[in-house]
Amino acid sequence: PGRTQFKVVIKALSPKEVTRIYTPRPLDRNDGTFLMRYRMYGSVTKGLKIEILYGDQHVAQSPYILKGPVYHEYCDCPEEDPEVWQDMMSCPSQEPQITKDFISFPTIDLQRMLKEIPAKFSQTRGAIVHYTILDNHIYRRSLGKYTDFKMFSDEMLLSLARKVHLPDVEFYLNVGDWPVEHRKANDTPGPLPVISWCGSVDSRDIILPTYDVTHSTLETLRGVTNDLLSIQGNTGPSWENKTEQALFRGRDSREERLHLVKLSKENPELLDAGITGYFFFREKEKELGKAQLMGFFDFFKYKYQVNVDGTVAAYRFPYLLLGDSLVLKQDSQYYEHFYIGLKPWKHYVPVKRNLEDLLEKIKWAKENDEEARKIAKEGQLMARELLQPHRFYCYYYKVLQKYAERQASKPEIRDGMELVPQPDDRDSVCSCHRKKPLREDL
Repeated sequence: PGRTQFKVVIKALSPKEVTRIYTPRPLDRNDGTFLMRYRMYGSVTKGLKIEILYGDQHVAQSPYILKGPVYHEYCDCPEEDPEVWQDMMSCPSQEPQITKDFISFPTIDLQRMLKEIPAKFSQTRGAIVHYTILDNHIYRRSLGKYTDFKMFSDEMLLSLARKVHLPDVEFYLNVGDWPVEHRKANDTPGPLPVISWCGSVDSRDIILPTYDVTHSTLETLRGVTNDLLSIQGNTGPSWENKTEQALFRGRDSREERLHLVKLSKENPELLDAGITGYFFFREKEKELGKAQLMGFFDFFKYKYQVNVDGTVAAYRFPYLLLGDSLVLKQDSQYYEHFYIGLKPWKHYVPVKRNLEDLLEKIKWAKENDEEARKIAKEGQLMARELLQPHRFYCYYYKVLQKYAERQASKPEIRDGMELVPQPDDRDSVCSCHRKKPLREDL
């Protein structure tokens, strides 16, 4: 009863090594499992000792030994052998979405891309970033004026390059919302392999995990934003104590969201929906009203969550799945990299695009409480599996690897490209045992 008395202590295995390690309280996932996060502000050579205590008693097989060297996030110490790294990270051997995305691109013609992509995409959308990775260094140039979100791709590519030696590769990344390549494989000319964060049924873009889940992973314990891990320890009251209504809060980025609010006004016992900010349909604010912003953890006070597209796929979907409410997901032409692992009626309840069956689905959930709870749990467990931090790293690496294998010519540093430097790591000690000495050091 009361607060769990678990405590986790993480320290350097060798008393001669001193490093600061931040260990917040374990996150109670309310199903008998706990999630422990820690952040290191220095590296250790010998390894870490992890003690799990209940009161003052060691539990399970505590203490655990994590053999060294163990590097902190900003230590630039890539594993030279990608096979060793993938094995160490328990990367899955196949990612079905990657396999599917590359079917249209048996070979990648860099010369054609250099000619066509800047002309075709950078003028209209203006959100294309041209990257070259050579010798594990990252170079880029921005094409167009809407490329600020490159800070997220820079951050992930740099983080990955500190962990594993990346293949030499040259590619174009679309940092805008919408997928851009709509030509089919048998069109003449055929589609070009543009990499994007969101896919759609009528486009051929190669998909990476969105900037949102990627940044969330890198931000864990560093900032104050909700991340994919903190959500898991803040899923609100237990199922039987949740409010038996469906909830939606969000901006006015799609007309169906306005329709949701009307439905909510007519059926307040089933649905609580509100628009928190008007940008696209400002004239509707008077009629529909503006809802107050709500802390994301408070969403999970409600039994059912409505997921409706924004400008593209709603990037809150992974967060909603990780809670323990039932997700009612609008049918959508858009998808993120992990949707392929989900099944309707097993991991979420599907709702028609125009939302005409939403109320009926909410009623179904209320009348079939045990089944609704089971779907919510299955969705949560699948999301925990697919959205683990290491899976994002594996996914990014696999996309770059597959892409590199198909390049018909060698990547180069092009005119106008600049080096994206690794962040300065003056705060923490990082002596990498893998680094080969430079010739002048020998």
